[in-house]
Amino acid sequence: MINKIGQVMLYVNNQEASRDFWTEKLGFEVIADVTNGPMRWIEIAPKGAATSIVLHSKDFVAQMNPEMNLGTPSIMYFTDHFEELYSDLKNKNIKVGDVMALPSGRVFNFADNEDNYFAISEKK
Repeated sequence: MINKIGQVMLYVNNQEASRDFWTEKLGFEVIADVTNGPMRWIEIAPKGAATSIVLHSKDFVAQMNPEMNLGTPSIMYFTDHFEELYSDLKNKNIKVGDVMALPSGRVFNFADNEDNYFAISEKK
């Protein structure tokens, strides 16, 4: 039986720039940086998270599997410090959307260095 999400694959144009965005701007940690022949992946995650993101080269994956869907997954992150995080991302010149009030709580979107959009939800 499946009991948790282990990794989310994120296909990017520039692995180093994406790693730097997630680690320097959002405070994620590099869990692994592995090169196996022509393939390289960089695993990142928030400190102590059970689920990680693996940054793969979009071009390499497209060459290996031309039928692979390389679109950005819809990922919702949770935070206990909603307003602080929203302000911090804006102060770091990260593209952020307006705060929206939903029945489940407040939410906003942000874009990474390659204009992939993700969401942040308030969880207390």
